[in-house]
Amino acid sequence: MSRGSVKFSVKVAAFVAFLVAACFAGEPNLPEVKAPWMKGEKLMFSLSWGFVTAGYATLEVKPIADGKTEFLTFATGNKTINKIYPVADTIYTRVRNKGLMTEVFRKQLHEGKFHNKSVIRFDRKGEKAWLSDTVFTDMKTRKVKRSADTAVAIQGVEHSIMSAFYFVRTMPLTVGDTSRFSAVSGKKRYELKVVVHGKESLETDMGTFNTIKVEPMLDGDGIFNSKGRIFIWFTDDNRRIPVLMQCEIALGSIKAKLQKME
Repeated sequence: MSRGSVKFSVKVAAFVAFLVAACFAGEPNLPEVKAPWMKGEKLMFSLSWGFVTAGYATLEVKPIADGKTEFLTFATGNKTINKIYPVADTIYTRVRNKGLMTEVFRKQLHEGKFHNKSVIRFDRKGEKAWLSDTVFTDMKTRKVKRSADTAVAIQGVEHSIMSAFYFVRTMPLTVGDTSRFSAVSGKKRYELKVVVHGKESLETDMGTFNTIKVEPMLDGDGIFNSKGRIFIWFTDDNRRIPVLMQCEIALGSIKAKLQKME
């Protein structure tokens, strides 16, 4: 699996950044999210390019104490790919159940000889997101190639890419609507929008699903400055399960297809 195709798992997550109240500053007082999957969920996907299954990914929801929830994402290549180009990407996000506001976001990418660890901590009252990013030349010796710390000004209700992904699953997703959002990713605060294209019936290995197709777009440059369009198909019910996620590229498309859910 190429580095670009594996990072599709991250881009899929990134495409749905959601801002609850664009003009609210400081510590937000938001309602508790009570979606069905907040009780716990595990979704397993195959990652494919054309007819080739290159890897697998999981998205998991784990409720914890004190009114908080963990979102866990993992992507890896298949056995053949990992012998040539080892891949193990993980994202950990801890949120408050009220509004799914992120407290901490951790991303670790291990792709061939590329090793990266980044952390974002959100200070809602202080209206800052504190970011730390490190690239290693060797994980065994933990030799650092480059490292940077950054503070980003926020308005108090910005999401991380993963909390936004799950928050959009609580939205009405009315056909024809366009919603505008803000999120912190990398070293910046971004303005994005999500367009709801329409309803489609999808046939999958798990059966036929009635779905809603959405597309993320970026106002400016940044995390959605990809060379192709990104789409996601959610089930048209209160679970909003992502059945299919697709990123168009010059040589076709990369797809994440739902294979199993618990």
